[in-house]
Amino acid sequence: MNVHHLELFYFVAKYEGITEAVRKMPYGIQQPAVSGQILQLEKYLDVKLFHRRPFKLTPAGEELYDFIYPFFSRLDHITERLRGEESHHLRLAASAAALTHHLPCVLQALRVEFPDLRLTLRELSNPDLETALRKQESDIAVAVMNPKTGPGIKSMKLIDLPIAIAVPESSPIKHFRDITKGGGGKLVMNDLISLPKSEPVAKLFQKGLTAKDLRWEPSMEVSELGIILNYVAKGFGSGVAVDIPGAEWPAGVRKIKLPAEFPPLSIGILHTGDLKNVAKRFIALAKDQAAVLKKMQKEQS
Repeated sequence: MNVHHLELFYFVAKYEGITEAVRKMPYGIQQPAVSGQILQLEKYLDVKLFHRRPFKLTPAGEELYDFIYPFFSRLDHITERLRGEESHHLRLAASAAALTHHLPCVLQALRVEFPDLRLTLRELSNPDLETALRKQESDIAVAVMNPKTGPGIKSMKLIDLPIAIAVPESSPIKHFRDITKGGGGKLVMNDLISLPKSEPVAKLFQKGLTAKDLRWEPSMEVSELGIILNYVAKGFGSGVAVDIPGAEWPAGVRKIKLPAEFPPLSIGILHTGDLKNVAKRFIALAKDQAAVLKKMQKEQS
């Protein structure tokens, strides 16, 4: 049975005639088309559903109308409800560090504007973020910016975050130049805790070392930046960290600034296509938060 034919019959029965149904249906369709499709429905069912002039449902027509009425009469209601819920639903993908430390304050501000806000937060590695957007599994991704984004991906940079070295408070290293004083020359001998080499932070750090004609291989690889600081505090070595304005470092850890040869970590927003209002407001609030962080960077420099 053709469901569209049933929908047409619902309107014809509701408005008591084809002419009136064509005038009041929520979409445009010509009267001959309605008549033809109603005839197809009657032929399929092998019954007459209504008398044309004057209009009157047959017993079979009344039975069919009573059956389909609960569904078609509530379509507008459920459509409005679902649209309303979806308009307040934000699907956000980001790294574990961003979801844990940087986005809660932005999302709190968003909840003030959207009290019915519904969130779906996904922790993904940087290479998987664009895939989630293309598959429409996420509305927005907060990501480390790449020089080029894939087809159909729009990007917007929020802030540049410097990379830094974290050392134990007891370490003799007070400045970057001190790291080569261990007797290794161009090869730094200190223990180094880092993210895996495939991660953007590790790549940028190694790029800076190459520019300084230095080699410093990790002695320990971990999966999250927060773990690095914890192990530095426990004396396992120096760590590759990100200098986030306003973020507190663990007790017993000293921050070492890096020279200009070390590129910063560029953080931005990725998305595809048109955005619903809740996503647009998230971006606006994220930009506001980035402006605050940039101001803090200037005050700390």
